Amino acid sequence: MKRVKLKVMGISYSQTQSGAYALLLIEENGDRRIPIIIGGFEAQAIVIKLENLEPPRPLTHDLFKKVADQFNIAVIEVIIDKLEEGVFFSKLVCNNGEKEYIIDSRTSDAVAIALRFGCPIYINEEILEKAQLTNTPSDTDLSSEEDTGKSQETGSKFSSYSDEELYKMIDEAVKTEDYEKAASIRDELEKRNDSRKQP
Repeated sequence: MKRVKLKVMGISYSQTQSGAYALLLIEENGDRRIPIIIGGFEAQAIVIKLENLEPPRPLTHDLFKKVADQFNIAVIEVIIDKLEEGVFFSKLVCNNGEKEYIIDSRTSDAVAIALRFGCPIYINEEILEKAQLTNTPSDTDLSSEEDTGKSQETGSKFSSYSDEELYKMIDEAVKTEDYEKAASIRDELEKRNDSRKQP
């Protein structure tokens, strides 16, 4: 069965389920995208890795990585191999240097783990074909926020603070484990740095 390599495009609030988030994956060499509804904890685990934030204590997925490293277990790849009633099913392909193991996983956990191991994420072609977003107006609205994984409110919320204040706020947000706020502040700082680089 043909497989397609995916990359993480971003995360935004889900527009269909209150309190949930939408993880957007896109094929590496194309423009087909799939949205996956995930919970807040998994969204947080993915965001802090995408934003290269360092939590004061290891999250569950970080702990998994540390335990796996101690026992010389590597996650080689993640494969999204099934879609039933709107729910994606995934597998972790692991190797301890002697034997390969395949472990069932929720897709949100599998993506969070893949980011920590730096391993590829694949999906079966027929699932991607079935689940991909079509270019309807509502999808375009959804993807405009997900393309960067950034909140539309970032500029208005933090634009009045100085750089020094924002760096202090990031430190405080990480200490209190408010990673969503820390990521939004970092977005504002990156936006400022980008504008300063422009001639």
